[in-house]
Amino acid sequence: MEKVRLNDKTFRLYLPYEKISAAIDEVADRLNRDFRDCEDVPILLCVLNGAIVFTGELLQRLDFPLNLVSIKMTSYEGTSTTGEVKEAMGLTADVSGRRVIVVEDIVDTGYTMVALRDILMARGAADFKVCTLLHKPDALKADIRLDYVGLNIPNDFIVGFGLDYDELGRNLKDIYVLDK
Repeated sequence: MEKVRLNDKTFRLYLPYEKISAAIDEVADRLNRDFRDCEDVPILLCVLNGAIVFTGELLQRLDFPLNLVSIKMTSYEGTSTTGEVKEAMGLTADVSGRRVIVVEDIVDTGYTMVALRDILMARGAADFKVCTLLHKPDALKADIRLDYVGLNIPNDFIVGFGLDYDELGRNLKDIYVLDK
């Protein structure tokens, strides 16, 4: 589809699935190189709800032992961030002494990753790596290191492949940008 309508907004095709899939392949290759021979079992932490689709596809490409854990963080209302990050659902496992690879759909301001890093370190995680499908470098405000980035994109509002507008559009296979 070239365009989709979600509630009161229209979005046009921005990233076709083939480009998304190629970016996931590259991220998975890097993760496999970095973790294939590790002696411990790292935690892959899916940040709900947006990263579900990315995490699902990434899992199929990883060839090292891992534990899958999730947490839900919120900071968006409509098309903009509130600036306030909340833990909407706690961690589904103990992270103390464990290496954690946080899997996120998109990093824009970076505030969610900082809040998540603080939560994980306070709960005793041994290490914290950030793996994101998408990064908006022009929107980054927080001091956070991104270890694995699929694609850098402009600071536009997007939906699809797990990303939503008012909880709609997560199921779109491609990624769409707000059509102004």
